[in-house]
Amino acid sequence: MTNKLPAMRGLLIDLDGTLYHGIHRIDNADLLIAYLRETKLPFRFVTNNSSASPEEVAERLIHMGIAAVAEDVCTSAQAAAEYIANRSPGASVFVVGEAGLVRAVQAAGLVLSEEEPDYVLQGIDRSFTYERLTKAVRHIHGGATYVMTNPDLLLPSSDGLIPGAGSIGAMLRAAGGMEPILIGKPSSILMDYSLREIGLQANETWVIGDNMATDIAFGAAAGCGTILVLTGLTTADNLSHYMELADCEPTVVCNHLAELRAYISEHREV
Repeated sequence: MTNKLPAMRGLLIDLDGTLYHGIHRIDNADLLIAYLRETKLPFRFVTNNSSASPEEVAERLIHMGIAAVAEDVCTSAQAAAEYIANRSPGASVFVVGEAGLVRAVQAAGLVLSEEEPDYVLQGIDRSFTYERLTKAVRHIHGGATYVMTNPDLLLPSSDGLIPGAGSIGAMLRAAGGMEPILIGKPSSILMDYSLREIGLQANETWVIGDNMATDIAFGAAAGCGTILVLTGLTTADNLSHYMELADCEPTVVCNHLAELRAYISEHREV
């Protein structure tokens, strides 16, 4: 069976629910990342969360005792802004989202617009209002292309689950009458972006995460090896339910990050 596993020359690692819950580091997350740096196994932190810039994500990790730099981080906001900029350079964009998404749009040379935008770009927005929903829906009906950073319905936080970008997207899809272009996991758009950043092919890269529908489906669709960690959304109790919903299976299941580190140590390419 080992011979049939994809090569492990690099890792794409989820954040929320995998390395931390809200502001709380998951046990052994710091030791795992320290080990990857020590052994020089390439990796990127790949997150569907569009709310923070790579610099802010790295700073958050550092505050938790996890060594990080902005260049380690690939966000759905970066991939979304790049996608729109490549498709329509200088396009006008109505953003439903937070500061990280706004900064990514600006960095890509796109124009923020409240009136008659070319695109409605939607991510998580914890200050979302009915007025903002109304504007977005009217823009979509007016011909704007709808792009959604990620489909996560729920996110783990410090004190329990909270609605994700997919929950806001459910309203926009219903009222706007348009299926969005999906950027984040499990879409191939974020995968392609992340693989370019790490400089590897899918068949030599493994995806690590806690969510069957996003992280594991993301890796499986691309032909990566996948490791599900039972540290966040997916637990031993709901594993079979989420596997059925995702219609795929992880290559490996690890109960915790110490077990994950041991597996990587045994299977990494040297």
